[in-house]
Amino acid sequence: MSKILILNTSPRKRGLISQMLDVMAAELRAERHEVTVIDVCGLAVRPCIGCMSCRSSGRCVLPADDAQRVLSFLQDSDALIVGTPCYWGNMTGQLKVLFDRWVYGMMDEAPSGMPKPLHKGKRAVIVSTCTTVWPFNLLFRQSAGAVRAVSEVLRWSGFRIVGTVQKGGTRKRSVLTDAEKARCRRVVRKLNK
Repeated sequence: MSKILILNTSPRKRGLISQMLDVMAAELRAERHEVTVIDVCGLAVRPCIGCMSCRSSGRCVLPADDAQRVLSFLQDSDALIVGTPCYWGNMTGQLKVLFDRWVYGMMDEAPSGMPKPLHKGKRAVIVSTCTTVWPFNLLFRQSAGAVRAVSEVLRWSGFRIVGTVQKGGTRKRSVLTDAEKARCRRVVRKLNK
């Protein structure tokens, strides 16, 4: 049994990101995994002040808030699923603030100055949606841009991206099809391999 952390960064409680993550969580629970779902938009997280103190001290200088609490879930997890709608070809601001606050818990620095990943060997899945219709959501780097941005953070932190799910054209399609649900189930099973 693995511990899986799911970060839902969508402000829409019943939106497509939430629907996809619900399907994935149900699949993982059916396989007897321990699943923790965090609603990132409901967190109280102060933005990073860029002091860089955490890089040498290994802790954030800001007063304790939800950033440190959720980081402890991440550090204790075996795998991660991140769901983010596309905002201007990128991840949501709430997710970016969380990642900024987690730098010290995601990677260290070798004496040479090179980044040293702290989550080596963990697997991750990324889910993204956008209003740009398929295939332009991929060609114009909309949902693909959000996936790229999240991948960048996770890869430098040592995660291996084992799957992604991208859905374009969400303005006119607010419910998952059976085929899309099946794709979510297939992708999330890759966390076990």
